[in-house]
Amino acid sequence: MSAQVLSADPLWPRAGGWPALDRDGADLALIGIPTHETSLSPTGAHATPAAVRDALRRYSAHAAGLEVEALRFADAGDVASPDGPEGRERARAAVAATVSASRLTVAVGGDNSLTVPAALGAAGDALGTAGLITLDAHHDLRDGTSNGSPVRELLEAGLDGRRIVQIGIADFANSAAYGRRAAEHGITVIPRDVLHMRPLEDVMAEALEIAGAAGGPIHVDLDVDVCDRSVAPGCPASVPGGLAAWELRRLARLVAASTHVRSVDIAEVDATADTPDQRTVRLAALLILESAAGLASR
Repeated sequence: MSAQVLSADPLWPRAGGWPALDRDGADLALIGIPTHETSLSPTGAHATPAAVRDALRRYSAHAAGLEVEALRFADAGDVASPDGPEGRERARAAVAATVSASRLTVAVGGDNSLTVPAALGAAGDALGTAGLITLDAHHDLRDGTSNGSPVRELLEAGLDGRRIVQIGIADFANSAAYGRRAAEHGITVIPRDVLHMRPLEDVMAEALEIAGAAGGPIHVDLDVDVCDRSVAPGCPASVPGGLAAWELRRLARLVAASTHVRSVDIAEVDATADTPDQRTVRLAALLILESAAGLASR
């Protein structure tokens, strides 16, 4: 099937198609980390960064009341073969270089294993004071190395669990053992049901305060399977009853508005399993733009 030709309008400039990241740097830099080889379920998530870049062209960079279009955008390309020890090191180094050249780095996966090199690369020598916020239906505290283990791996690398906040944890998608593991490490868990009762602004303010308590950089994992399956069918582990698309978009904008947030990753979207209307991939593209809107509001 041939690609759809998008209309051109000089008064409606499209997002995406950003220049390569160079020595002049950028406000927001995009980097692809197409991890997929250790996923607990078969996935074509390695195809997602390219699909998200295509989807960006369907949108503008305009957000009412914000100077998003004035931001300098850049694309650092994709990390080649980011799975395995050598691939992870390449990804970590690539993220570190991108973070040093931008105000906000957005890493697009790939499955959730990309969160390990993304967070480590962004934190650099400041891991001891760094924080982590996850928007995820799952604790990701499994043993081994997979898309179900990034939070446990970051704890073992030296991230303090007392500065980890997990938002959107879903019932019937985790286990008592991993719930206890989260509690033992001092992780703050804000279940999905709590989001029905609290304003999103209050939830994110609390998360930012906890994750940034030591004054270090904060990495944010936007695992799209936190969303309801109706809006994220391209996420193998999304469940009915998850977040609405607008909720995740709002949370992405709120978190990116914090000056402590240096990096964001977008994970668990399998472009090859999405619906014909590409609703999951398009949501991932909009999360990049919501992050840009948050950055513009700083």
